[in-house]
Amino acid sequence: MAMERTLVLFKPDAVHRGLMGRILGRFEEKGLKVVGLKMRVFERALLEQHYAVHKERPFYANLVSYMGSGPVVALALEGKGAIEVVRKLMGKTNSAQAEPGTIRGDFGMSFSNNLVHGSDSPEAAAKELALFFGGAGELVEWTPADLAWVYSVKEELA
Repeated sequence: MAMERTLVLFKPDAVHRGLMGRILGRFEEKGLKVVGLKMRVFERALLEQHYAVHKERPFYANLVSYMGSGPVVALALEGKGAIEVVRKLMGKTNSAQAEPGTIRGDFGMSFSNNLVHGSDSPEAAAKELALFFGGAGELVEWTPADLAWVYSVKEELA
């Protein structure tokens, strides 16, 4: 499994409920590396572009409105199989049905206000990272001091 990058968004409900640190901690404790982080109220045009895949779905307008209703944290994470790892940590989209031990299972009760978004494929991750972190120098290359303790020395880190 190769190193990959993925986008995670902490949605307005996670920010307003003061869960940012606890959610970020889950990703870091798992061994994922933060390579980009920003917080802001994103413009409607960017959110419409991000959620364009859902444009014909009945929840699209409410989703775009909700995501623009308050601060959102955009997070770029890196690690082996990062996309799959993040999706497992997040849990099912419907928080009420998410397993205990997942972010949504432990902190969420709603389908719509489900705390986090994570890229669902390498193609989506590339597109989403470019959308939210497209500027020069927005993603940082660095090696954590504990990297040798996250992955076995026998595992290839490429």
